[in-house]
Amino acid sequence: MNRYALLLLTVLGTGCLFGGGGPKPPPPVETAETIRARADSLWREAEHQFRTGSWNRSASLLERALLLMDYADPRRARGSFMLGEARLAQGQNLQAVREFRRVADETASDSLAPAALVRAGDAYADLWGRPELDPSYGESALNTYREVVERYPGAPSARLAQARMLDLQEWFARKEYRTALFYYRYKAYDSSILVLRNLIASYPRTAVIPDALARLVDAYAVLGYQEDLRETCTYIGRFFPQVVPDVARRCPAAAADTG
Repeated sequence: MNRYALLLLTVLGTGCLFGGGGPKPPPPVETAETIRARADSLWREAEHQFRTGSWNRSASLLERALLLMDYADPRRARGSFMLGEARLAQGQNLQAVREFRRVADETASDSLAPAALVRAGDAYADLWGRPELDPSYGESALNTYREVVERYPGAPSARLAQARMLDLQEWFARKEYRTALFYYRYKAYDSSILVLRNLIASYPRTAVIPDALARLVDAYAVLGYQEDLRETCTYIGRFFPQVVPDVARRCPAAAADTG
């Protein structure tokens, strides 16, 4: 046997080449009990961090705790809800939506499910920063609030969702009105009329309706659409008498008369 082979056998036999102490023992196998203990420890610390507003830390701890928890653990819904709130506080709205939807979809019977769905709508609505921006997130919020009303009719969260829907409809109406004004300023009166008519039909209870009706009268008057003008003035006199003084000079007297 040559000296290189002898050296190799010596190394293998002693388990040391650079002063090692032999093969390392395998890591201990975790049991269900030790996993639960780790989840409990992470959960307690996550709750503490959440209460103190440490959103980054609490989110990290909650994610780790949820990974360790048994699927049937009753804390899972609350954990996902808290994680959604932490993500929302961090400005990570779409991640927040995912967590809130998890509560509503995976634990639909949990008491937190309706509130989680409302918060998912809130997270979408927050992404629609101004009425003039792309309303896609606003539409997602509106659909989510409708889902709350449909899935949990009569619940406090459903009433809250309805209030949120009214707020969003005000934004949608304002966006449509600004679009109509844009067309009007550039003398695209027919386009302005189409937008205004759709606005009045779609959002009849919003605050912008009186202004929209007045502007619709203006557009009809400019184009000489006398029949449409008379019908609109009659409608205003019947349902929006507070607008009549502002548009009377453009409305036929008989149509503007509310009596």
